[in-house]
This record gives sequence, structure tokens and C-alpha cells, in this order.
Amino acid sequence: MMNQMHFLLPLAIAIPLGMGFILPLLGRKFTRLADVLANLTTASLVVLSVLLLISNVQLGKPAVYWFGGWQITASGTIFGINLVLDGLSALMITLVAVVSFAATLFSSRYMDQYTARGKYYGLFMLMITGMNGCILTGDVFNLYVFLEIAAVSSYALVAFGCERDELEAAFKYLILGCVASTFVLLGVVLLYAQFGALNMAQLGQRIASVEPTRGSILALLLLLSGLGVKAALVPFHAWLPDAHPSAPAPISAMLSGVLIKAIGVYAIIRVIFNVYGFTDQLGMTLMILGTLSMVVGVVLALNQWDFKRLLAYHSISQIGYVVLAIGLGTPLGILAGLFHLANHAIFKSLLFLSAGAVQYRTGTRQLDEMGGLAQRMPSTSRSCLVASMSIAGVPPFNGFFSKLLIIIACVQAGRWGFAIWAVIVSILTMASFMKVQKYAFYGKLKEKWAQIREVPLVMRYSMILLAVLCLAMSLLIVPGISAAVLEPARDALHQGVKGYQEAILVLLGSGG
Repeated sequence: MMNQMHFLLPLAIAIPLGMGFILPLLGRKFTRLADVLANLTTASLVVLSVLLLISNVQLGKPAVYWFGGWQITASGTIFGINLVLDGLSALMITLVAVVSFAATLFSSRYMDQYTARGKYYGLFMLMITGMNGCILTGDVFNLYVFLEIAAVSSYALVAFGCERDELEAAFKYLILGCVASTFVLLGVVLLYAQFGALNMAQLGQRIASVEPTRGSILALLLLLSGLGVKAALVPFHAWLPDAHPSAPAPISAMLSGVLIKAIGVYAIIRVIFNVYGFTDQLGMTLMILGTLSMVVGVVLALNQWDFKRLLAYHSISQIGYVVLAIGLGTPLGILAGLFHLANHAIFKSLLFLSAGAVQYRTGTRQLDEMGGLAQRMPSTSRSCLVASMSIAGVPPFNGFFSKLLIIIACVQAGRWGFAIWAVIVSILTMASFMKVQKYAFYGKLKEKWAQIREVPLVMRYSMILLAVLCLAMSLLIVPGISAAVLEPARDALHQGVKGYQEAILVLLGSGG
């Protein structure tokens, strides 16, 4: 059975795509049915992603789904479209599914504040479609297509409340996103014009066979710039601090938890490691961008009193950790970066849901207007505390272990300066979230909050699920578990262009 799992790959795209059209129709009259179907859809994606993750471990090699039965021609040219599941895409698909399920569960009651619930779920499903497509696609043009599906859906979801701030943030996000998408498309066009290929494995093979040209370097710069905007790396981050706070809380969780990773960080590292090939110059570029993002993000977060805006700046900072570690290019560095990417998806989603729960009951995002909420919202308070300790790197939570591995990887690679910055940023992160806990949840309960109560049960379940994962994912550092989850993802990158093309082209030649 497991050797046939590649036939399930299209379902990761087809299921949310189909529901993206069905849910808006049902949501007009049957709002609760839309809630149920949305949650069943994301739950089914969790099951599917776990099956794919297990199959990848058991097979020990990539699985390829080849649309339409196309084959490589006698000249070695690839015309068809394929989906690829390796260790990295299996990990990413699972993260998207888990965070999506938590977000739809939370949305079941949170979206009572809004109208057009069916349209909300429709856009939500299209965003998942785009992310899963980016993760699974085996060619650069369809990477752009799926990236646009995810991005356009997210523009609309940021503006979903239709208030002035939300529309302004969405417009800013739209403009910068369109510029970024144009850069990505131009990069794809240049690659095709020079090498006559779009398939990543074949493109990597042809790029490696010739000396770098001005055109190929320009294409890489365009791709890195466009995808850098999608990943919100400094200095490409200007859209994120406005977009994340303005969106509904479940969408903020999706944007920060998985979207900027699936259509940004994932795409960057896939292009660098499996298409162009990792070099010391590219590694240093990633390390510098990562460190800038770490430092600038946390410094800007320290002065924020808007709860969700503070979290948005920390998204920039924590993505910096991921990019810094992967930029080291060492096996430990790549593994540590992917470990932190997975951890960040969970604890940052939980933080945004916690902020959404507070806003749901109090109607404010300002920390200095809160105080003592732990007395009235104990589940939300505990969940936020778990996530705060995770992002700050306090043991035994998952963030501690991935940050520790990143620092060790920097020291092992002789990058002491980067290791010191990683420690400093972690200390500043701790200070920032001590402020969150003090002003939002502890201290004296203000009289105006004396009558508020905890959020509905289904919203609490969503937060508790992610809080449990903040502890459980610490086990990913255990050798046996790491070998099943993190090491295949690391190997998918560390094998480089040659390893990727050998694995994929052999499978393509045999029809998957």
C-alpha cells in the first residue's frame, strides 16, 4: 500500500480546492454546516499528511505523481507537470494541515463576529490549496501559479472585516505582493529563456552543467527578492506588521504560522539548494538576511503595545533564526533551521489565537488596556504562557531545543558572531513576552473586565491542541523521532542539486 501513496498527492490540492468552491455556496444558508465541513476538510488533510509523512519514511525516497502519464522524451525533455513528495515537502504539508485544522476549529465561533462565513471558508480553502501546491509542485512555473493562489486569497482574508485599517493593510500587502510576484515570474521567464526547462530537477541539471551567466544570476536575484517579500525577511518585511494585526485571528495564525514559510522560506531554500545549488556566497547572504531579520524584528517588537502587532514583529525575528541556521549549510544547521521552522509554526499560531481570544472578549488589542485577564480567562492565559515560553526558548518547550541547536550549529561552523546574536535576540524575546504576560494576564484585574468570561469551548480546544504540541514537539530532538521527521527533510536539502535530480529524474523516467 505504502509504495502507492504517491497517488494520494493530488488530493492534498484537490480536496481544499473543491471545498473552496462548495463552502461559499453552503455558507449562504447553512452557516453551521459550513463550519462542520471546513473542520472535516482540514481534519482529513491532517490524516492525509500523516499518511504521506509515514509513507515517505517507509519508502526512504521521494514519491512522484506524474499528471497525464507524460514521460521524459528521448531527448530528455520534460513537458508534463509533476508533484513531488520528499522529506521536506512531507514535513511542510503536515505543518500546514495541523495549523489549518487548529485555525478552522477556532474559526467556528470566532467568525460569529463577521458575516459571509461561507466566503471566508472558501478563501481559506483556496489559501491552503496554494500553499500545498507550492510545497508539492516539481516545477518553477507552477510554483509561481500556486504562490499566486495562496497570495490572492490571503489579500482578501486580511481585508475580510472591511474596516478602514484592514482595507489599508490589505492594499499595502497587495501592492508589495504584486511587485514580489512580478519578480518571481520574471525570474521564471529568464530561466526558461536560457535553459528551456521548468522542471526543478531538470533545471538544476542544466544550470549545473554550465558556468553561471548574467541571466541566470539575474534570475536568482529576482527570485530571492520576490520570495524574500513573501517570507517577510528584512528589508522586504514592510507589509507584514500591518497585515498580520488587521486580519482575523485565525488568518493571522495562518499567515505567520505557515503562509510565509510555504510560499516564502520553503520556496527560497528549495530554489537555492535543489535548483541552483548551495554556495558559500548564497549561504552568507542567507545568514546576513536572517540575522538582520532577527535583530530588527525583536527590537521593533519591544516597543509595541498592540498585542498582534508585537507578535507580527516577532514573526520577522523568528523567521530570521530559520534562515540563519539554514544559511550555515551544514547538516546540523539545516536540521536546526527546519526544527525551528516547525516549532515556530505551532507556537506562533498559538500566540495569534490567544491574542484573538483576548480581543474576542475584550474588544481591544492594546496591552496597556488589559491586566489581570488570567483570573477571567484561565485557559487562554495558560495557553499564551506556554507559547510565550516556547518562543522565548525556555525549557522544556520546543523553542528551547531548536534555538539551542541553532546556536550549537553556529559555534560548530565557527560562526561565533552569529551565535552571539542568536543568544542576544533570545534574551530580548524573553523580555518582550514578559511584558505581554505582565500587562495582559497578570497584575490587578481592571473593573471593566470583571464580568468577561472565557472564550467558547471549541476555541479553547484549538489553543489547547497547539499548547500540547509545544511540549510534544520537543521530542523531535530524540534521535529515533528526528530520524523519521527532521532528518529526511534535512537530507532533501543537503543532498543538493545532484542528489535531488538523481532521485527525481529516475522516478520520472520510470513514471513515478
